[in-house]
Amino acid sequence: MARNDAWRRYLDTGAAFVALSRSRAETIVKDLVKTGELQQERAQKAVDELLDRSRKNTDEIAKIVRRELQNQLSALGLATQEDIARLEAKIQKASRPPAAKKAPAKKAASGSAAAEKA
Repeated sequence: MARNDAWRRYLDTGAAFVALSRSRAETIVKDLVKTGELQQERAQKAVDELLDRSRKNTDEIAKIVRRELQNQLSALGLATQEDIARLEAKIQKASRPPAAKKAPAKKAASGSAAAEKA
């Protein structure tokens, strides 16, 4: 249980780090303008750059988490949807009753054999 809590805190921290709202980005940029570290003319572009970087970071973390989840699930040896579909097909094939084999058709008596019997 403690491991899950640590994992959850880690994910929350990562999400908070990369998830930047427009208002938060504007606040950061206003502070930079006030301290003279950023020119007013460049402020809107800086907000857009911060938001773009935040989106890219969020996407990258999501990819990392997805990849790690796939690795962990693979390590567990769980069946995939493809595995299940393949097994279902085998079960359906095995549960079908065997097709009745037709007896070979009798050949019509040849003319000479019919004449001998008569």
